Amino acid sequence: MLPTELLMFRVRGGVVEPRRLRATLGTLRLAETVIATFAANVGKRREELDEDLRALEAGRADFKVLRGLAHLLTGGSCTFEAGGAVAPGAVRAKVFRLAQASVPSRHHRDLVLEQAARALSVTAPLTAGDVSAALYADLPDQQTLTVFEPPEPLALIHRFDLAQAQGMLYRAYSVVVTAQRNEPARYKQLLRYTKFFGLMLTVEGDADAGFTLTLDGPASLFGGTTRYGLALAKFLPALLHVTRWDLTAALRPRRDLAPVAVDGGNEWLFQLSSADGYVSHYPEPTEHDSALESGFAARFARTDTPWVLEREVDLVPVPGGVILPDFRLVHPAGGSVLVEIVGYWRPEYLRRKFEGLRRSGRADVIVCVSERLNLERAGVDPSDFGDRLVWFKGILNPKDVLGVAERLRSEGAI
Repeated sequence: MLPTELLMFRVRGGVVEPRRLRATLGTLRLAETVIATFAANVGKRREELDEDLRALEAGRADFKVLRGLAHLLTGGSCTFEAGGAVAPGAVRAKVFRLAQASVPSRHHRDLVLEQAARALSVTAPLTAGDVSAALYADLPDQQTLTVFEPPEPLALIHRFDLAQAQGMLYRAYSVVVTAQRNEPARYKQLLRYTKFFGLMLTVEGDADAGFTLTLDGPASLFGGTTRYGLALAKFLPALLHVTRWDLTAALRPRRDLAPVAVDGGNEWLFQLSSADGYVSHYPEPTEHDSALESGFAARFARTDTPWVLEREVDLVPVPGGVILPDFRLVHPAGGSVLVEIVGYWRPEYLRRKFEGLRRSGRADVIVCVSERLNLERAGVDPSDFGDRLVWFKGILNPKDVLGVAERLRSEGAI
């Protein structure tokens, strides 16, 4: 992501529009030039890289774009390490101790460095120059660029565009995401990222109409701290994997960052949707979370039944959070039922899973539990789910689940 001073945007009618780079010949060449500058500095100190980047900036009106590209490469493609055979801390300790033995003087500098070199030459011989170079080699500008993984120029431009959009969320105080009906696994990954980044949200809606996620922004919680705003910004690449969505964020005005006079009163809006074409650098979600789920889906596909199996399409709000059942069974004549497969053994996971299902209050959930799990030892009482509980040993038979679903449908429970 980009620091606040590198964010570029304009405000029209109270709506913020972040700067985007078109993949033209000029921008691709600029990205290539910045990438080549980093590649040429592998093995050199960071201050040398910075000098080369400053030389690139000279006379350019778009220097903030160049700085933004360089910042993204520094944070995402580079590894900087302190060079030398001896840890800089150990070198400083030895040099400072020797320097204290005499009156501080430039005249004694070379002598102290030579003494330190002899004392530190344990595994390999060192010179006074080696000691001098290692003295502050762990400071940021003295570190060496040891590894550079160059991205493609187009990928770097995509990262720049996304980083500008992410920066709009640093000072949001309300974010509303509408996720329309999606491909399997998209919802689950979305929720995982909200939990991973510690975002607070409420969920409304259903699988057919879509879900609305309302997230608290950093400006609404902590008096303008950007820590929560950074977490919110990190969430945005995950949202890009959801098939169809739109986002509206209410922002605190940042007139100090706008390059020209802006309007919009005391609130700015930032709007984004899946149609805007931003590209995520987060990995694609996997199709199935476990062999239990993939095996059940494979066996269900060979079953002769009118029921249709859908994966992870329904978010179920519960007090203080949301759960996402593994499957939904939909009958073409009407009615649907959720299916949750519980095969993981950790006691805290079992307690959390069953507590969430119980608190949801949903009567249309079939809970499938492995007989290998010791629910009693975990402090879980499965009786809350009565005859909606399906026990299985090793392999979950789709016919057992369908039997419960048919019964619930015939009873008019779904």
